Amino acid sequence: MTYPQPVLVPAKRRKLPWIAGGVAVLALLACGVDTSSAEGGSTQAPAEETAPAAKKASTPGLNKPAKDGDFQFTVTGLKCGVAKVGSQYVNKKAQGQFCLVSLQIKNIGKEAQTMVDSVQKAFDAKGTEFSVDSSAALYANEDQQVFFEEINPGNTVKGKLVFDVPKGTKLTTVELHDSLFSGGVKVALK
Repeated sequence: MTYPQPVLVPAKRRKLPWIAGGVAVLALLACGVDTSSAEGGSTQAPAEETAPAAKKASTPGLNKPAKDGDFQFTVTGLKCGVAKVGSQYVNKKAQGQFCLVSLQIKNIGKEAQTMVDSVQKAFDAKGTEFSVDSSAALYANEDQQVFFEEINPGNTVKGKLVFDVPKGTKLTTVELHDSLFSGGVKVALK
């Protein structure tokens, strides 16, 4: 007596519904569909809608402390339209105009850390990014050299960041970093 051969379903066909279902779930998650309301959960707005308002409200301005890593920065002033920095005999002239950002840096960490000016950035209202002119900063900070100097825990130093920007440019924010790899903190210059 011969028995009928069992019909085997190829493995690919058995996996196909699971794969299709997984792709559908991932697509729903990627689109931001709120599945909690279908399960009796709350119906909150997605985080993207509320995040921009929170970021605007939390951007510190002049004379307000802002933290990034082990440094607490306080921007105390902005002066643009400066043609040269330094003394009468030893100075540097701007390609456009210098904008001087005065700030205090406090080490709030537990170890000495070096303040590096070249990782700091400034932005205008259009979002154009400007780098620090480190050589001009040497002239602008001739009385107190704070950049590339270690700051011990608990100590506060003062200095000026110097940005060489086109004439007529108005800086709106600076992004300050405690190190090359930190996330940075934005400070409004108003």
